[in-house]
Amino acid sequence: MTDWQMRTKRPLRGPVREEAGPTLKNYITPAGLQRLKDEHLFLLSRERPAVVEVVAWAASNGDRSENADYLYGKKRLREIERRIRFLMRRLEAAEVVDPRDQQDQDRVFFGATVTYADSSGGEHTVSIVGTDEVDLDRNHISWVSPLARALMKSEAGDSVVLQLPRGTENLTVLEVRYQHISVEPFREPPGSEASGKRRPR
Repeated sequence: MTDWQMRTKRPLRGPVREEAGPTLKNYITPAGLQRLKDEHLFLLSRERPAVVEVVAWAASNGDRSENADYLYGKKRLREIERRIRFLMRRLEAAEVVDPRDQQDQDRVFFGATVTYADSSGGEHTVSIVGTDEVDLDRNHISWVSPLARALMKSEAGDSVVLQLPRGTENLTVLEVRYQHISVEPFREPPGSEASGKRRPR
């Protein structure tokens, strides 16, 4: 049987689509969720309209191919649109967890503030938060980080093993508590179009 006859009898099949795997839950504290909402609202209702205004003004000035204001404005619009889409996905996937509502307050779960001792005896305190809330200056670590994973489900007095690229380290959990976690609020970026500093006159 020739190739063309085989193809006639057994037509080529399209590519098999694989089912999407389970998406990682976007656990987040109430303060972290509010920060995402504030940024989304700012971009949608203030920054994007301000940039659209600049682009329209720049387009009215003639040749767009050498118009720096126009080219910059279009680039900035694309960046804003990407960020808005990203924030929308994060907000839609958000699963809000208030640390103060945790029932089992003796063990480490999302939202816990944990004090532990490292192998040399040094004490450290971290709060376990969402991936959108990581702030190392405040000792806020992601719940999917190696340290958080090592601490998960442990209690005061437990020894846990932290997996590191250079090897392992034994940690001792000293205290587990649940409290309000303060997240740095969203602030309007310096020099944004919405601030009016760069609007055309």
